[in-house]
Amino acid sequence: MEDRYPAEGFEAYLNALESATPTMRAIGITDYCVTASYERVKAAKDAGRLKQCDLLFPNVELRLEIGTVKGHFVNIHLLVSPEDPGHVEELNRFLRHLKFSTADDEYSCTPDDLMKLGKRMDRSITDNAAALRAGVTQFKVSRSGLQAAFRSMEWARDNIIVAVSGNADGTSGVREAADRAVRQEIEKFAQVIFASSPKQRDFWLGLGPAATPQEIQDDYGALKPCLWGCDAHEMSLVGKPAEDRLCWIKGKATFDGLRQACIDPDRACVGPNPPAWSSESQTISHIEILDAPWARTPAIGLNPGLVTIIGARGSGKTALADMIAAGCDAYVEDEERPSFLERAGEHLKNAKVSVHWLSGE
Repeated sequence: MEDRYPAEGFEAYLNALESATPTMRAIGITDYCVTASYERVKAAKDAGRLKQCDLLFPNVELRLEIGTVKGHFVNIHLLVSPEDPGHVEELNRFLRHLKFSTADDEYSCTPDDLMKLGKRMDRSITDNAAALRAGVTQFKVSRSGLQAAFRSMEWARDNIIVAVSGNADGTSGVREAADRAVRQEIEKFAQVIFASSPKQRDFWLGLGPAATPQEIQDDYGALKPCLWGCDAHEMSLVGKPAEDRLCWIKGKATFDGLRQACIDPDRACVGPNPPAWSSESQTISHIEILDAPWARTPAIGLNPGLVTIIGARGSGKTALADMIAAGCDAYVEDEERPSFLERAGEHLKNAKVSVHWLSGE
């Protein structure tokens, strides 16, 4: 709701996203109650901008009708998969299910209704943009209403991840208000906690002194990943979260990677650098197939966290695994199940495999 971006600063905003260090592979565009900012950035990406970004997705921020002791309302976020070509239309259809009632009227979470709400609350407003801002400030959704909207729409359940702030503008503020039951129900409904402190992460992984993993699952339904972003309300902060608290997720920069972090929350980490998932001297960076003119991609890079090779039948999964094994002097012949190297032996001739490790060896 509050931002200090210049009125004509969209180009500068895109430049800031593109020049951020380290490169942002996944970017969530935050809008309060609407999708306008996301649609604008998506159009720019479709036109060729943000080439380094593999995942651009909407992050719709809402406020619950639940106050905190500091006078805020609990912020809740809808992280939306962009995989469906019609995701913007479906998201807006979902938002229309969300209602805010006054003494004599009811408003949906749509731009038109939000503008009407803004003008009703401040009759001096005539400008639609100002009315939208005022309406967004007033619009709050009930927890039961949000949950009912999810129950009524299969698309939302399949394509939206719910995140809640764990800070003063979220459930931490409710905790201070000593309303434990309400706080617990909100956190149980959420799949992600927006928090950046190691203490919070340890709690939601069941690693802290307050609760075991089983107790977290019993009380909150599941262990939860802690994610974070820059939450920039001005240009100078784009891509620059406070205290270098960058968000890292082990996996490919896809929405499925985000879903996987909800299943295995230890994959998410907040800090200035990505965690060392394994020793560099024990992690392969890439392999090279030498003296093999038949190899279309003789140099093959491997992700540091690679644990399995998947692909269509005949795509070369076994061949790659065999070559890695051969390069590591771990290849073992099996007469009952001949490997790729055995079956293709007559064609390999003098081909060799060179393995390169992250340590530089």
